[in-house]
Amino acid sequence: MSTRTSALNNRIFGVDIQSGDVRGDAPSYAVVTYDGETIERDVVSLRKLHRRIEGEEPAIVATDNTYELAEDKAGLVRFLRGLPSETKLVQVTGDERPEPLSRVASRHGVPYGKQPMQEAEAAARLAARNVGYEVSAFTNTTEIKVSRGRSTGSGGWSEDRFTRRIHGSVKKTAREVESKLETAALEYEQDVTEKYGGYSQARFEVEATPAELPVSEHRSGDTRIEIERERRDGIEYQPLAKRRDHVVVGIDPGTTTAVAVTDLDGSVLDVWSSRTVDTADVVEWIVEHGRPIVVAADVEPMPETVEKIRRSFDAAGWIPDSDLSVDRKLHRTREEHYDNDHERDAMAAALFAFDDHADQFERIAEKVPPQFDRGEVIATVVSDGESVESALEAMRDDDGSETEESAHDPRELTDDEKKIKRLKDRVQRLEGHVEDLRETVSRKDEQIDELESELSEARREERREARERREVTRLERETERLKRELSEAETANEQLEDKLERLKELWKLDHSNFADVAEQKRGLVPVKPVEQFTKGAIRQADDEYGIAPDDVVYLRDASGAGRETAERLAGYDPRVVLRDGGLSEQADEVLFEHEVPVGPASDVTIQEVDELAVARENEVEAVIEDWNDRATERRRERKAAEIDQLISEHRARDPERSG
Repeated sequence: MSTRTSALNNRIFGVDIQSGDVRGDAPSYAVVTYDGETIERDVVSLRKLHRRIEGEEPAIVATDNTYELAEDKAGLVRFLRGLPSETKLVQVTGDERPEPLSRVASRHGVPYGKQPMQEAEAAARLAARNVGYEVSAFTNTTEIKVSRGRSTGSGGWSEDRFTRRIHGSVKKTAREVESKLETAALEYEQDVTEKYGGYSQARFEVEATPAELPVSEHRSGDTRIEIERERRDGIEYQPLAKRRDHVVVGIDPGTTTAVAVTDLDGSVLDVWSSRTVDTADVVEWIVEHGRPIVVAADVEPMPETVEKIRRSFDAAGWIPDSDLSVDRKLHRTREEHYDNDHERDAMAAALFAFDDHADQFERIAEKVPPQFDRGEVIATVVSDGESVESALEAMRDDDGSETEESAHDPRELTDDEKKIKRLKDRVQRLEGHVEDLRETVSRKDEQIDELESELSEARREERREARERREVTRLERETERLKRELSEAETANEQLEDKLERLKELWKLDHSNFADVAEQKRGLVPVKPVEQFTKGAIRQADDEYGIAPDDVVYLRDASGAGRETAERLAGYDPRVVLRDGGLSEQADEVLFEHEVPVGPASDVTIQEVDELAVARENEVEAVIEDWNDRATERRRERKAAEIDQLISEHRARDPERSG
């Protein structure tokens, strides 16, 4: 299917501003919907135009001036970002320097009127014929960003766990995106930022458009996915269809083949070189850039490869009188850009060939009437050796249909009849050449099909190998991670074994001191040390080794605690609290109210190894019994004080009876 046919089978929006101004308030637009056969017309606001484009996803939005849709370049970029991925914005009047729409429509035979709806229809019809330039601000590279969906913030006691969960979710989502990209066989580069518990973000730079990605934007709980196409440096205008004008071609064959083309005014159009091409590739590249009138080389005689390409186009050949020197080639190409010496040589051949034919091109152009194609006449004169008049006459005679005289007519042919006969012979030769070229094309098509099949298979194999390499790399990273975890676990195990050995040694050294304990079969009791009588120290001790009901708690510094701190300690319901230092009255009162025994640590023998501690059971019981005795006496005194208070209050209310 040709490009033009493909365009006609898609919906096209022709757009022209109806009233107002995009830089002002509430502009309206004339919109023509064209699909090659039917036409629909409507007038809409800018907001509704955006909604229609988003909802209907036309193949092309065509206009005579893109800045009727956006107030400036930044606005145009925003408009392009809002287009569906398969929709093109096309300016039918040219690139950065557009022509009047009336002139473009007249040149292509499209109906034109000055009303906005008529201009919108003309733009749609021109775009359907592949007339115009696609406006682009983005490349085919897309960035996928996986990041946190919420702030880690201040989470209080659970802040670490909250942060770890979010970073773990980001890491999990990033791996899911990576898996989908690999399944879709898309090329990408990954950059992750590792944080506590996982990733804070992961970026994927993918060689694909958003429509080709297997993931989409979303935000869910702890994570979000953002997708953004890579911006170009500016706005680009690319022709929808390349014109195949007549050109002069220069070729430098060899291990690296280079080709350059110039137009009939001597301007270099393009230059290209490659180490991995054959003659068919060169011919295809030339066909894409124009129709050669002259094919040139920079050496004498013409290389066989260049001669073969010249014959395939039936073009005139050009070679210098002697091989072009490097100095001459450098001087002739001094104002042109090229990447290597081969491109320079091909460009020099094309430019010197043009120089030799420049006067001839100019003389022919002066004789060509405006209604004829200058390039076609020049090609006929230069390639076939015809006069300008003969070429024009042949072009006027479109069907070449003049009555043949009988082959058996004995009379002598007139000059016109001789010309007709010569032209018919030429047509026959050209038709024969066309058949030969068609056979060549058919053979090349078969070769292309075979090579495309091989290329497709090679690409599949390459993608498979790439996936295997990525999997191997992933497994190697996983192996390294497991090795690190194993090493850390072994180190921790060794530390625990050392601690156990020290505890055993401590038991052996102090076993004689615990003889009475052994006889009573009561043994030792664990002690939970707390550095200070503060909420933070209590929480730290609970995190490190836990404080449970009926535990013996040892306060290394019991001073300074208030009611709230004492309430927190009492909430653990300890068996007894051993203290160093004085206890505040408020803390003492709270612990007494909760019936938590408190006694001096000096009454108990405490043995410590690192953060672990043990004490004799009988000494702990003695502290508890002592506290119970003191508590009983304290309750008795408190009761007596309460009774005295009641008597005093009663006497105060009834002084006569008390007297």
